Amino acid sequence: MAEPQLSVRSAKARDLAHRLARRENRSIADIVERALESYEIREAGREPASSFYARLAASSGTDIDLEKIIREGRQVHTGPEL
Repeated sequence: MAEPQLSVRSAKARDLAHRLARRENRSIADIVERALESYEIREAGREPASSFYARLAASSGTDIDLEKIIREGRQVHTGPEL
């Protein structure tokens, strides 16, 4: 049974894959697989920043003053007992 093939019509992508394969002494298929896996980990699982901030604004609705919250939650430490 023949191996599945990936056809790339970009000469730049083809040349880059060949150059990396020669440099790393790997097959072109291995180079492409590793590049796509890396891309998937880096990009595919992330939510775009614009939708993240829109979701965050919709869920909280108001700005939060972190300094105020920290000041309100602070307690004076009496120090070590000697």
